[in-house]
Amino acid sequence: MVGILAADADFMIHCLKKLNIFGQEVYLTTTHVSLLIICVGLILLALVVRLKLKDTEGKPSGLQNAMEMAVEMLDGMVKSSMGKSAVKYQNYIGVLFLFLLFSNLSGLLGLRPPTADYGVTFPLGIITFVLIQYNNIKWNKVGAFTDLFKPLPFLFPINLIGEIAVPFSLSLRLFGNVLSGTVIMALIYGLLSKVAFLWPGVLHAYFDVFSGAIQTYVFCMLTMVFISQKIPESK
Repeated sequence: MVGILAADADFMIHCLKKLNIFGQEVYLTTTHVSLLIICVGLILLALVVRLKLKDTEGKPSGLQNAMEMAVEMLDGMVKSSMGKSAVKYQNYIGVLFLFLLFSNLSGLLGLRPPTADYGVTFPLGIITFVLIQYNNIKWNKVGAFTDLFKPLPFLFPINLIGEIAVPFSLSLRLFGNVLSGTVIMALIYGLLSKVAFLWPGVLHAYFDVFSGAIQTYVFCMLTMVFISQKIPESK
């Protein structure tokens, strides 16, 4: 009986449709659908807020006040972490924060969180890695390469591995935490489907809301810290 119920636990990525594009097979999965819904939702939210901002005659609505508060909090977070260089990265960090937050919370709507797919978190880690190395070469010039041999030349392999490991550590941390929550909730609903009605909501509050918000903050914070480390304090 337990084996049958365990088989009902579903936390895998499913192929919804197989497409043939230019002779190549492309699979439309649950991750793609979740990403599309989240991106469309964020775009619609941005358009609605934009319309509210254009309405200068009426009093600010609750949505406008909430969005202004969110923007101020995100700007404050970026400024406190990146200092003078915050202006260049406020928009990117803000969009990254909202995307990750909505992705991590999408499990509450019955979607499979896109961040539980390593194909989503790894590209985000690569983007952060590119920004880190771009600023490293831009501000430190040749020092970006010579620093790999400091404090002693034979430490070069360790320093190089430390640089290359950044996108993997960032992406795996986010992926592992979100996937673990997805797996646990799937097991609970699969194994205890006969009795799991209202009480799993408490677990959703932790795995989707609390843990999702924490992982969003950690990913963005580490991104800002790693980039700031490559930028001189005077810049």
